Amino acid sequence: PATNNERSVALLCCRFCRQLLSSRGMKAVLLADTDVDLYSTDIPPSGTVDFTGSCYFTEICKCKLKNIACLKCGNVVGYHVISPCKPCLLSCNNGHFWMFHSQAVFGINRLDSSGVNVLLWGNLPDLEEGTDEDMSCISEEEYIR
Repeated sequence: PATNNERSVALLCCRFCRQLLSSRGMKAVLLADTDVDLYSTDIPPSGTVDFTGSCYFTEICKCKLKNIACLKCGNVVGYHVISPCKPCLLSCNNGHFWMFHSQAVFGINRLDSSGVNVLLWGNLPDLEEGTDEDMSCISEEEYIR
């Protein structure tokens, strides 16, 4: 399998209102349930999502989770792993504890500074300044042309 460094970085946008939620998304598969398609990120999205509801656990493992919702439209877009359980911590996780459901967000490949090549995780700065908060995503259709 490709190492994380060779994976492309995605801009994650809310499917409901097209708000940009994170500029550091990675396509992910849930460790506990590999049928589930997700995006994940390693840095808390700033100013774009907030916690909603109370903490919960899944049937599959003991990770403590809390849902996150898009601040612009209020829809639940994913969850944060508040405290990972030991098996999940010990297994091959990528240090990403902010998860986005693929039914709630779409990803657009992020380009590097040349504007031509897809940016890979290995070339991503560790900590980035906040992205332009007001950016909303162009539609997938426009982008695919």
